[in-house]
Amino acid sequence: MRILFCNYEYPPLGGGGGVINALIAQELAKTHDVTVLTSQCMDLPSESVEKGVRVIRVPVFFRTEEAVANLGSMFTYVVSGIREGKKLLRAEQFDVINTHFVLPTGPVGAALARAGNIPNVLSLHGGDLYDPSKAMSPHRHAPLRTIIRRLLRRADMVLGQSKNTLGNMHEFYTPEIEGVRIPLAITRPSPESAVRADFGFSDDDMLLATVGRLVPRKGIDQLISMVQKLRDRDKKARLLIIGAGPEEENLRAAAAEHDVTEFIHFMGFVTEEEKMRLLHMSDLYVSTSQHEGFGLVYLEGMACGLPVVCYNYGGQTDFLTDSETGHVVELNDLDAFTDSCEALIENPAQRKQMGQTSKERVEEYFIENCARRHETIFNQTIQAHRNGQKAWKLQQSAAMGSD
Repeated sequence: MRILFCNYEYPPLGGGGGVINALIAQELAKTHDVTVLTSQCMDLPSESVEKGVRVIRVPVFFRTEEAVANLGSMFTYVVSGIREGKKLLRAEQFDVINTHFVLPTGPVGAALARAGNIPNVLSLHGGDLYDPSKAMSPHRHAPLRTIIRRLLRRADMVLGQSKNTLGNMHEFYTPEIEGVRIPLAITRPSPESAVRADFGFSDDDMLLATVGRLVPRKGIDQLISMVQKLRDRDKKARLLIIGAGPEEENLRAAAAEHDVTEFIHFMGFVTEEEKMRLLHMSDLYVSTSQHEGFGLVYLEGMACGLPVVCYNYGGQTDFLTDSETGHVVELNDLDAFTDSCEALIENPAQRKQMGQTSKERVEEYFIENCARRHETIFNQTIQAHRNGQKAWKLQQSAAMGSD
């Protein structure tokens, strides 16, 4: 099978959506011919082969950070992606396109699918449909809803990584498209742990780790406030913030305002290997994110044997269970969140049990299973396209026939 992935972000650019795309592409490249069409900026090469995946990067304007895109770079990716993608299709043949993010990548995948008469599987990542922290979230604006609705209907199949993401698609855009849920996945981590002494931490310190781009949606200012509450209760809590982004200056100011600067540790952007080493070193995984379409970072914490404390809004509710894998707290109830963390800090036996449950539950979320499910959907979509049908419409007909 010859697979073309389209994604405006691909490592080292972007966050979880690019990372999961890379993991799927690399796994499928073991048995298939895989190409990725993505963005080029800074010093990234225009073409390379990365772990068996051919990566073609098209020029975009105005992007100056690896972690964060902007409207200018997104728009120019659409223009460059369609132009360069059509050149690619004139030179080569592909069996299927897998487009990641309905916006901004969706127009690229749709245009190339039409130009090459190739089936297009559209993968949704959550925030491309619904982000409650952003005034420009597509679900709030009729013109954007119209564009997304058209792109969804033009796709041959639609994938969502969680019930939450597919539920938002049904509520705001296309209730007639059932979609297929394929949970995201991670690679099996090395058991190697970072050494606390290397960072000046003691065995008595309680290390609370969080991972993600430093953007308002992640709600990391709440975690800083929580650390201040825990320190006031004589708990030796320290927060490891793993990631980079535009909110770092504001978060440092918040730490100073709460008088907890020495207990808030900005680890910056790190490699995947170093990230997992830091998680292995930690005691709890914590997140006050306002919404996650799925939440790969929760799986990473679970794979490192950490109990997870987070809010109850987002795709993570598909695989996290309160009082089993940690605690799932009502959205923005920071007092309950703090109490949950304190209870785990005080009960090492419970931490150990919940961490073990997390490790057992994460087994089904490793990348080989995710890639195999994608391969099945790609084959089904290709067959439907050959028969002149859209796979999601066949799915819809099958569902109606079973009623």
